[in-house]
Parts: sequence; structure tokens; C-alpha cells
Amino acid sequence: MLTVAHLSKSYGARTLFRGVSFHVKASDRIGLVGPNGSGKSTLFRLILGDLESDEGTVAFRNRVAVGYLPQEIEPSGHETVLELATTVSPEITTLRNTLRTQQPDSEAWHATQSRLDEWRLYELEPKAKRILAGLAFRQSDFQRPTGTLSGGWIMRAHLARLLVQEPGLLMLDEPTNHLDIESLIWFQDYLRTYPGAILMISHDRELLNQLVGSIFEIAQTRIIRYRGNYDAYVTQRAMRQEQQWAAYKNQQKEIEALQQFADRFRAKATKASQAQSKLKQIERMEKIEAPAVLDRTIAFHWPQPPRTGLKVATLTDVHQAYGPVLVYQGLNLSVERGQRTVLVGPNGSGKSTLLKLLAGAIPVQGGSRELGLHVKVGYYAQHRIDMLNAGRTVLAEVLDASHPVGEQTARSVLGSFLFRGDDVFKRVSVLSGGEKSRLALVKLLLNPPNFLLMDEPTTHLDMASIEALIGALRQYKGTLLFISHDVYFIRSIATTVLHIHAGRLTPYAGNYQYYLDRSQALSERGALTAGSQLADGRPAEPGVPTRKTQRRLEAETRQACSKRRRENEKKRSGLEADIERFETQQKTLAAQLENPETYTTPGKPMELNRELTQVVESLKILYAEWDQVATSND
Repeated sequence: MLTVAHLSKSYGARTLFRGVSFHVKASDRIGLVGPNGSGKSTLFRLILGDLESDEGTVAFRNRVAVGYLPQEIEPSGHETVLELATTVSPEITTLRNTLRTQQPDSEAWHATQSRLDEWRLYELEPKAKRILAGLAFRQSDFQRPTGTLSGGWIMRAHLARLLVQEPGLLMLDEPTNHLDIESLIWFQDYLRTYPGAILMISHDRELLNQLVGSIFEIAQTRIIRYRGNYDAYVTQRAMRQEQQWAAYKNQQKEIEALQQFADRFRAKATKASQAQSKLKQIERMEKIEAPAVLDRTIAFHWPQPPRTGLKVATLTDVHQAYGPVLVYQGLNLSVERGQRTVLVGPNGSGKSTLLKLLAGAIPVQGGSRELGLHVKVGYYAQHRIDMLNAGRTVLAEVLDASHPVGEQTARSVLGSFLFRGDDVFKRVSVLSGGEKSRLALVKLLLNPPNFLLMDEPTTHLDMASIEALIGALRQYKGTLLFISHDVYFIRSIATTVLHIHAGRLTPYAGNYQYYLDRSQALSERGALTAGSQLADGRPAEPGVPTRKTQRRLEAETRQACSKRRRENEKKRSGLEADIERFETQQKTLAAQLENPETYTTPGKPMELNRELTQVVESLKILYAEWDQVATSND
């Protein structure tokens, strides 16, 4: 499918690739990894033809279609979300733009519409809607202009377009940065059955472990292929580096011995020829390069926060709602010193709300929040980025911490989070969202609070930066509550788990593996959004709420179930009416297509076929919805 042969690329004195060659087959699932700045995105651009190589070739077989998702995409124009998702060819965009400028029902308008119909968009739309729904778009979003969306949602819409298009080679550059956990799980499952090849840059270990069968590592201007997923790559890489290091040291010893002989005897007439022979032997050797240095975590002493009392924070009988949507009622929670707790549960269950309540970022509507003795709260979320001073340089922002550190220490930590060389003199205002996020982390970790609350801290961080953050948090002596979809990060940090669902908190007095065992989860990542605890519905550990609160919650749950059952009955009746209407329409359209007179009117058969396809697809969706509602009533 794709052959890269003897590819080389340099920028001035810096060489990114030298003599790189590899093949990508039709069924390959490949993860591309390497340090920041090693050339991963540059390699993508060379493959796509956006950059010229210094040497070598890139060749595709059988005119394979290539789809590419970059890390950032410019905002779209006037097209809707659904229009973008069905734009499987640039011609479609051109035709749509032309259609907007033409007089409706004019001859030119009909000619353009006819050409647009040839793309059979009515067949693509149902597929696009299913994919958009998987990426968390609501039906009401389908007709929204993409120009009104945030950058993250625009990326999702472009990702949907690629999945609808189904190119033979799908090239993805950090595709999960803008996905929430449930969309990420859907996306991971969808890619398992993707019909083409996938070449992906990602820092998501779990995604690489579940999806890829090979890892391409960019190291020392070459690409080394490892068979297996990311965990297999880590093991093989360590073994390879040990072997390379041993071979390198042995060769260096041999070169040193030969050089010493030549230096000692080159001045003696009787030994001069032998000395010259030793020098030539050194020249003829195929030199073994020293192995690349393994990624290191930060290696300096983090300033530790003052010790708190045993009770760090307490929420008592808290009531919290967003308008008519009740999140918590009668919530009771006690956080104790030294806990490292990950919050898990379905989207919308209240994980982020709980962090905000504990941080004091939102006021408690009912009940109380109390902090313990000497507690200093630190809250890391997206709005934290806005607290940076846009007019300062990166280095100045770090040096202005309330717990000052020396410039050398500041540079060392910044380097761990990918601010290297002249990067530290960049203005904060010109940093990307990911760079601002990393800078906020550096400031937080250099002056750590003793009660740290973090919402998705690994987003936008590469592998080395995640390791740096893990290294920092392992040294951290305070209390930590966090939300994350990174299973590797959770396993490295969390010592307890707090499950949140339907306003109820269930603590697990063990690490993430303990939670998986007790909850009988089907997958590590799926367990992050699980809505129930044990298979039989019982909590795995004693719940936090009091008995009185528990009885009230149970009564509310019964009432909610009754209400949901009534709503399902109403929805099923509506679906059955819709199904009957569409089935009647299907029979009518089929009868018209069977009538010979239909074919005497130009364009009529195509119009009827289009309507029939839409009706059939609508029926499929209605049948599936009816099935789901009927099952939930059982």
C-alpha cells in the first residue's frame, strides 16, 4: 500500500531522517512514537507530499486514498456539522458553495444539484449521523454551522468525515486529545473493525495497546519497527538498548586497544606497518552508535507542602443542581490526608462537579463544605490556563512563583515538560493550548498545595511529559483527587478509587486493579465510565452516605425508575407510530418504482430511489431504538 525508500530530511545542520525505509500493508495498525521534536509530524507531511524530502521516495500502490487528521485544523466556513461529515471529496464542497450562490430552481441550480446527487449523499448521511453520535454530537448539532463550534468539536467533525470517507490509509496525529472518555471508548472500538490501514501518532498507551500491531520508533534519525503493542515495544526496546549498549562498549574497548597499539608503535620502524594496519582496521569498522538515552523522569527534589490535619475536606448533606438537572442530593464525603483517589463513573455523573465543589470553584447550593487544618487547595482544570500572565515569558512565569526556585531548577523542570532551549523565552500569549496546559502544570508542581485536585491532567502531554508528571506526583506528600482517562497514569498514581453514579458515591479501598476485580469490569478503560458497581448491583464497599440519606436515595431511585418506565412506554408508542408511518411510505415508494409509468418522467426514478433509501435507513434506526426501549422495559 505504502512504500517509503531511503528517505532523508534535514533542516540546516539538524538531520531528522537519514535513509529511512519501511512498508505499510493494507491491514497494518501502526503506532508512531518518538521524543517531541523527533520528526513524527514531519514524517506525516513527507508522506502526504506537503514537504519535499532531501533524498528518497514515497510511493502509494493502486492509487490508495489517504485520509489525514492533523493536531490542529482551521475553523470551517458556513457548512453544517453534517455537511462537513459527508464531505468525502473536495468537489462536494465546491458544489455546495456553488449551490449557495445560485438562484433556487434555476437551470444552473438544478444542474449543480444533479451533480451533487451523483455523490449519493443520501446514502452517506445515515452513516455520518451514527459516527457523529458516537463522537458525542447530539442530533440538534447536525445542522449547526461549524463556524460556531470550538476547536475541539471542529476536530471531532473532521474525524467523523474521515471515518465516513474510509480511506485506505488513515493517518491520525494525536486523535484523542479532544475526546471525552466515552467518545474515546467508542472511537477505540470503531477502529478495531476499520477496513483500511492505520498509521497513528498518539501518547495514549491504552489506545496503542488495544489497537496497534506494530510500533515505529523514530530514534537517532532512523525508524525502528517493533512487533506488538506499546507494552511489547517498551520491553523489546529495553532489551535492544541493553544489547546495543553492550556491543557499543565492546567495540569501543577494541578501538581503544587498537589505537593504543598504533600510538605506541607507529614511531618504531619495525612496528610501523603493524601500527598502520591497526589504524586501517579502525577505519574499516562499521561503527556501532551509542544507544539513545532512555526517557527520564524529572530528577530533582520537589518542594513539599506543609502537613495537614487528618481530615482534609468534608462535604455534608450537599445539594447541587444545574437548573432542573439534579447532580447531588444529600451528598456526604470525607477526604483524609494522604489519599490518592481517582474519580470514575459515567459522563455527566458529577465527577468534575465534585472536584469543583471540593476546590471551592463553585459555591455549595445546599449543605456545607469544610476544609481541615492548614489545608491549601490547588485546582487544575482548563480555566487554570487563563490564570497565566500572557505578557510574560515562559521562564519569567515560572520564576514568579510564590515558592521561588533557582533558574537552573526552573529550566530543568521546564525541559521535562518540553520547554527546551529558546522555548523558555517565548511569550505565554503565543503558546498553544497544550503548551499553556503544560506550563500551568509546571507552576502547580513547583509550588504544590497540600490538597491537589486535577481534571484530566495528562491531556496534551506526550509520553515523556506524562512520565515526568508521574514522577512528580509519586514524590508528592499531599492529598490528591483526580479524574483521568489514562489507565497507565491511573495505575501509576491512584491508591484508592471513588465511583460516582446517579448521585451516589462508592469508595474502593484499593488501587485500580482492586476496583477492576471488585466491579467485575469487562475492560480497563470501560470501567472508567461504568454505571454500576458489582454485577448483582451491590456496592463493593460500605457507602459514604448515612442510613437516612441512603433510604432517601433509594426512594428517589425507585421513583426515577418508575418515571423512566413511563417515559419509555410513551417513547415506545411514539416509535411504533413512526415505524408504521415509514413502513407505509416504504410500500408506496416501492409500488411507484414498480410502475412502468414512473420511468417516463426524467429524474423521477432517481428521486424515488433516494427517498426509498432514506426511508429504509430511518427504519433501521427506528427498529434499533424500539429494540433498545423494549429491552430496557423488560
